[in-house]
Parts: sequence; C-alpha cells; structure tokens
Amino acid sequence: MATIKCFEDIESWKKAREVCKKLGLLIEESRFKKSYRLVNQIEGSSGSIMDNIAEGFERGTRAEFIQFLGYAKGSCGELRSQLYRTYDRNYITQIEFDDLKSASMHISGLIQNLINYLQKSEIAGVRKKIQPKEH
Repeated sequence: MATIKCFEDIESWKKAREVCKKLGLLIEESRFKKSYRLVNQIEGSSGSIMDNIAEGFERGTRAEFIQFLGYAKGSCGELRSQLYRTYDRNYITQIEFDDLKSASMHISGLIQNLINYLQKSEIAGVRKKIQPKEH
C-alpha cells in the first residue's frame, strides 16, 4: 500500500464523497417531500462517513485513525438502513437504491480493508514519530 499523504487520497473517502454527492442531488430534486428528519439523517450519516475518515487521518496516530474508521464504517451501516427507508417510501427507485446500497457496501469493505492493514502495520502515525532531542 502506498503512503497516503492526505485524506483526499484515501479511496474510501473518495467513494464516500461520490455517494454524498448523489444523495445531495436526489435531495435537491425534492424527492423526499416533507421528510425533513429523514433528509437530515441521510445527510448526517453520508457526511459522517467521509468526515470520520478525514478526522481520523488528521488525528495523526494509527490507533485514532482505526477508531475513526470504525465510526465511518458504522455510518455506512446507518446509511444503508436509511436507504431502505427511502426506498420503502418510494423516494428513490429500485435502481437508485441498488446503486447506493452497493456503493455503501463497497465503501464499508474498503474501510474494513484499511482497518485490517493498519492493524497489521508498524506505522504508529505522524504524531508518534520520534522527535530528535534538542541540545
């Protein structure tokens, strides 16, 4: 695995951003009628995926990154559950549901793969690097 320099390079973050964008476009089309609470929940969970990946990366330690990746993975599950609700209320089509569900499952898998890699890695993180002693 290549060294990641910024969270924008992380594949799961890129894919989460795409899902956020797709959902945003559906919401902008006023498909969700007056389900403001559901819209807020979907906006929250989809945004939480990418935000937790970014925050965990920026924390600068492997342990914190893994912890925040776990939060992001949890948000993937939350989003999938919300997608069922939007589909059951006929706010999205079967094709849209299948596409978004598949994308969220893919993101969840990417996050799990990154967690697995980090758990086996010797990398402690940028905040854990040994600093040279000043004289």
